Amino acid sequence: QVQLVESGGGLVQAGGSLRLSCAASGSIFGIDYMGWYRQAPGKQRELVARISAGGDTNYADSVKGRFTISRDSAKNTVYLQMISLKPEDTGVYYCNLGQRGTRYWGQGTQVTVSS
Repeated sequence: QVQLVESGGGLVQAGGSLRLSCAASGSIFGIDYMGWYRQAPGKQRELVARISAGGDTNYADSVKGRFTISRDSAKNTVYLQMISLKPEDTGVYYCNLGQRGTRYWGQGTQVTVSS
């Protein structure tokens, strides 16, 4: 089993910045990718950013140029640096890990951007 622990969420004003972290532990033997999803109230969960084992990244169009995903492979940790935050970035951010066909989720961390 794999455990994901997120941190770094909070309340920030529009235009501000936050950095999310997600540390993976447990039965880790070959991570295929790690990433972040978010879910706003009344909306479906959506992909925000993802980074593959090879370092390839992809982002939702709405966050390109503002969010940056990175990782520390030695620590099995992924980060999401968010700048120029907007009220529409508000939601619960979930860490996601894929390993040998199995997906794992963190418990989520709340990000609230006030206008």
